[in-house]
Amino acid sequence: MDERFTTVGLFAVLATLWGLSFLAIAVGLETLEPVLFAAYRYDVAAVLLLGYALARTTDWRPVGAANVGAIVGGGLFLVAGNAFLFVGQQTVPSGVAAIMQSLVPIVTSLWALGLLPEERVSATGAVGILLGFVGVGLIVRPDPANLLGSDVVGRVLVFLQVASVALGGVLVQRAKPTLGNAALSGWSMLVGALVLHATSLALGETFALPTTPSAGAAVAYLGVFATAIAFFIYFTLLEVRGALETSLVAYLVPVVATVVGVLVLDEEITALTVVGFLVVFAGFLVLKRRAIADLVDEVQGSVGQAGD
Repeated sequence: MDERFTTVGLFAVLATLWGLSFLAIAVGLETLEPVLFAAYRYDVAAVLLLGYALARTTDWRPVGAANVGAIVGGGLFLVAGNAFLFVGQQTVPSGVAAIMQSLVPIVTSLWALGLLPEERVSATGAVGILLGFVGVGLIVRPDPANLLGSDVVGRVLVFLQVASVALGGVLVQRAKPTLGNAALSGWSMLVGALVLHATSLALGETFALPTTPSAGAAVAYLGVFATAIAFFIYFTLLEVRGALETSLVAYLVPVVATVVGVLVLDEEITALTVVGFLVVFAGFLVLKRRAIADLVDEVQGSVGQAGD
């Protein structure tokens, strides 16, 4: 029971750190250009994670094709792909952007079908994937009369971020890197940050350091807490509880972000958006039904042993 209690606590902390990140993005976007802002986030995280890797391990250099491939895939898609989120969140409420992140586990399964030979999806699993996209359709709600409206375009950009992050995770898994987690993430964030800086320059964004208190706090929070510290918690959960249970944090983060967005930013979340989130979650349950059943049996077994 002690381990279970600790795991629940880590889940709550991770969900809170990532949930508050959407508020931090909204605050930072008031004074910073979006892609440059994203670059600053990963500048900070890269320095912290690579510094930790250098100080604590000897296995920090990305030697071999597998490690280089994982770093490039992670840097381009897991990290740099988050530019879509920062640009999209200029017109999309933070709560809605967070709710759309709940599609990541489903889109990951879709990418895995084509890139990971061992992955298979049954007819029932395909229904789960379809439910996920129905849910995101309810959240985005494209208006045929106004397909280029800023709100619709912003939600599509957030969806592109979801697809990019999911692809990056699959590419890293496919590469089978041997680097430690801190070094792998640190190098990926360095590559992603460089790509983001180059993209910001190419887009003609006005260069500005985060000199205002709000911008500085947003960058610091995202880089230190929502990325570097959250990274350690995430991989701790991954090692202790496995990929399936850890992926469930994607359904806790929107709850935190939505509550914070409503209370702090006076955002409005429509009933249809909530329904969309529930449909996405239902799709996840259908897609991962067998693994979830095994997880429930494991939890029940642990509780039973603790009570003996």
